[in-house]
Amino acid sequence: MKEIYTLADLKSWKKTPIRVGVLGDPVEHSLSPQMQNAALRDCKIDMQYARFHILPNELREALDLVRRLNFIGVNLTLPHKIAALDQVDDVDPDARRIGAVNTISFAGKSARGFNTDGRAFSRAIRAEFSVDLRDLRVLVLGAGGAGRAIAMQCAKENCERLAIANRNFAKAEQLAHELRGFFAGPKVFGPVPRLQAIAWEEAAIRFQIANIDLIVNATPLGLNQNDPPAIPARLLAPHVMIYDTVYAQGRTPLTAAAIEAGARAADGLSMLLYQGAFSFAIWFEREAPIEVMKKALDL
Repeated sequence: MKEIYTLADLKSWKKTPIRVGVLGDPVEHSLSPQMQNAALRDCKIDMQYARFHILPNELREALDLVRRLNFIGVNLTLPHKIAALDQVDDVDPDARRIGAVNTISFAGKSARGFNTDGRAFSRAIRAEFSVDLRDLRVLVLGAGGAGRAIAMQCAKENCERLAIANRNFAKAEQLAHELRGFFAGPKVFGPVPRLQAIAWEEAAIRFQIANIDLIVNATPLGLNQNDPPAIPARLLAPHVMIYDTVYAQGRTPLTAAAIEAGARAADGLSMLLYQGAFSFAIWFEREAPIEVMKKALDL
């Protein structure tokens, strides 16, 4: 089986056991195939999962092709999650609220979009740090697809407080405004509000650190090893937990900065695991073999 397929491959598709896959740009870093193929083998499902390098202007045609080729479903990663929302026939309420789709299920000629980011994030935090979101004060970096899903999950689970930072401050403000209803009741007493949009600036983040338990990087910063950490080590403190939704071989720049600061840190592999498990359950209407998938990811 080829490592990575393209739109050109889909246009000249030959009969193959590949019936599920991930579409992204870039996509070569994705570990979804090793996890999903292990699950398919364990469940004795006679098909395979592959990576597809699909450019933004190719997404609509790629989705039309995989549907016609009788794929069961696909995952979507950057930069396709938001664009896919308008390219499916039906959207799960969670995905509609988040404004992004990361899983598509094909049934006949119909395509239904889902977003498993929020639920997967919640399970990952519990697995990595043995704590629930409702007990945490959270700073989310990023207000795009993954950032929206994570912020909404924090709000739905009634976290202690939520701060949202984004390069485009207006976008962070808009997301905070949408979530205001979840934070109506008094829960936290102190110098900061329960829900707050903040500027992505050193002074603003430094002020937040004393009133935060968990920092989440929900941006692509760290996909390249040359990227700077989303927050420099000098701003971090040992009491803060760091969750980086990016994953890489070895440490990401942010998890490396966190460890340098004496903080606990985890990368996005555990979130990938639960995203994959939820996708598997959507496609095959059966529980995913979590332990098998976990072993395939070396978790």
